[in-house]
Amino acid sequence: MLEIARWQFGITTVYHFLMVPLTIGLGLLVAVMHTMWVRTGRAEWLRMTRFWGRIYLINFVLGVATGLVQEFQFGLAWSAYSRFVGDVFGSVLALEALLAFFLESTFLGLWIFGWGRIPKKLHLATLWAAVIGSIISAYFIIAANSWMQHPVGVVLDTSSGEPRARQVDFFAVMTNNTALAAFSHAIVASLMVAGGLLVGVGLWHLRKRALADRPRDEVDHQVWRRSVRVGGYVSLAAFALVALTGDWQGKLMYQQQPLKMSSAEALCETEAPASFSLFAFSKLGSNECDDVHSITIPYILSFLAHSDFSSPVPGVNELQEQYADTYGATYPDDPSYGDKAGEPIDYTPVLAVTYWGFRLMIGMGAVSAGVAAYALWATRRGRVPTSRIGVYGSLAAVGAPFVGNAAGWIFTEMGRQPFVVYPNPDVPVSEQVYFFTAQAVSPGISAAEVWTSLITLGVLYGALAVIELGLITRFVRKGVTDGDTTPTPGVGTGAAPDDAPRADDDASDDVLQFAH
Repeated sequence: MLEIARWQFGITTVYHFLMVPLTIGLGLLVAVMHTMWVRTGRAEWLRMTRFWGRIYLINFVLGVATGLVQEFQFGLAWSAYSRFVGDVFGSVLALEALLAFFLESTFLGLWIFGWGRIPKKLHLATLWAAVIGSIISAYFIIAANSWMQHPVGVVLDTSSGEPRARQVDFFAVMTNNTALAAFSHAIVASLMVAGGLLVGVGLWHLRKRALADRPRDEVDHQVWRRSVRVGGYVSLAAFALVALTGDWQGKLMYQQQPLKMSSAEALCETEAPASFSLFAFSKLGSNECDDVHSITIPYILSFLAHSDFSSPVPGVNELQEQYADTYGATYPDDPSYGDKAGEPIDYTPVLAVTYWGFRLMIGMGAVSAGVAAYALWATRRGRVPTSRIGVYGSLAAVGAPFVGNAAGWIFTEMGRQPFVVYPNPDVPVSEQVYFFTAQAVSPGISAAEVWTSLITLGVLYGALAVIELGLITRFVRKGVTDGDTTPTPGVGTGAAPDDAPRADDDASDDVLQFAH
């Protein structure tokens, strides 16, 4: 039952998270494009705003639809977990819904329907308000998740006979150093996702128009050239910032969850200095750490953990013994632990997942940066790339940062097992607040019920994926339209004649029809 429930939550969460980075990153870039149009009045910035704005809206709608399921799962399959964390999550997620989500959804609606109806600068402000709302929303959610990784501002309350985390310092929860590091990492990773999309689609359209036997529309050409250049610079800058924020996260991870770091390197025995593993082979999948062999670079892991090249990094075997001594070698023989009651506790995460997830995250980021560098080089000094391999390779590489984001999320979540709320090593063991995943599943729920919801949600999400990809592909192939060449009538005055055409209405109608 436990494993089925974990698969259910994992599948739906990763699916939803594929849309989150694009919503955040593309929203920021569309807001910048709209700002550039308001400041310069140049037609290509208006076309870019409308084209990329449509992609942003489609993704936003799907993100909302799939995100709603997450909160329901807390009460259905994970009610024991919800009772334990409810005092913390209740305040954080309530603020996310009441403040951030309503901010972004309300002002996004004003932006969609405000073309030609409200003054130009006020219309721009509605988009920035929606984008800022999505970023605030992301922070609340990351703060909640980071509390699970590093619980602060709480005490363990057993007065009701059932343990729960009672919040005593909301400010500590919201300023958790784990949350600050994870949030900064997620935002720049989102910009990498958006930048990669601009590069891939922009190069494809540039090549398509270069090979077409018709006069070149200069404004249309500038739309795709600027998209490629903006996306390329954003991707490269984001990659550098991802590395910096990732280093910050890595050092915190060593302090707070050392077993996750050692598992990410398949480091079985303590080393001083510790080497970074390039490639590991043998029995990673069976979690038999002693049979793992690696090709390594000396000293690098010590630097990642300590910022020096000589300090020791503890191995998986040593840490497994430490955790068993501190938190118990077996689960308590209690019905609340289900099938795990009385069983030995393996504190080591699945090595194959943590090891390769960590490398997939880094590798996909490097692929995205490489494509961005190629795009900037191929479009230098007004050039238009026509290489089929380069352009179609860049289009295919649009998926790389999505994969990297998903791999990083899976690594973060699975690396803290067998805890769903990880103990905070900064406080004495007697005062630590933690919760095993085996305790978190709803009592009384059957495997058949969880299987039913997993299959139902899997089919539904699969259908939504086909719809989203179909809509995005349709708009990408269509490109910018003739109606996007000039500003919408009345947009400067805040009023438009009743019979004035609005070029953006077709996009709004498509999105609204899909939402209904």
